[in-house]
Amino acid sequence: MSNFPDILTDERIKDSNKDFRNALFSLDKNTIDKDNFLHLTRIYSATKQLDIRNKILRLLYDFEFPELKEFFNTAYKKERYLDMKIYALRGLSIFLEEKEIEKLLQKFNQTLSKRQETTPYNYQEYELLRGQNSLPYLAKKYNYNCYNATLDQVNTQYNVMPDAFKGHFTIDENGEFVSLRDSEESSKMIKDFFSKQ
Repeated sequence: MSNFPDILTDERIKDSNKDFRNALFSLDKNTIDKDNFLHLTRIYSATKQLDIRNKILRLLYDFEFPELKEFFNTAYKKERYLDMKIYALRGLSIFLEEKEIEKLLQKFNQTLSKRQETTPYNYQEYELLRGQNSLPYLAKKYNYNCYNATLDQVNTQYNVMPDAFKGHFTIDENGEFVSLRDSEESSKMIKDFFSKQ
């Protein structure tokens, strides 16, 4: 019997409820099974909260329940942030052939290229894409040319950014944020960069 929290099965609970949020954000993948994962897909579909959607994608992206193929496909189309798209694609990769993934990544890579022009210092998004649970994981696990090419593109765009935007944080294999500098040092480096422009 799993220890899946009852509060996450109650459709009447609002996603702003503190106990609901605590239950979701402390949820362990080991408590998820074929009988309860649908509660998470329902919560994902019903919420507008980005952090909740992000958490659910990361909780579910390694499961192979057949119903998740459609869930991840919908999530991939729905999400606007590139890191969230990659989390959806990580889940979808379990069900898709390389050719299908390659097709999805063509448009993704075009969007990624535009990011360089529209938000040239968007280091947060690059760090999320370079996280150990994101593109490096997919490139290593599947070794598809399309994943390697997208990771190369991310690294190339990251590397042309000024040093002031690099090395502030990283993401570990569990999708957790790991700070590499204290926040004061980070904000000072970025402020100094803009004051010299």
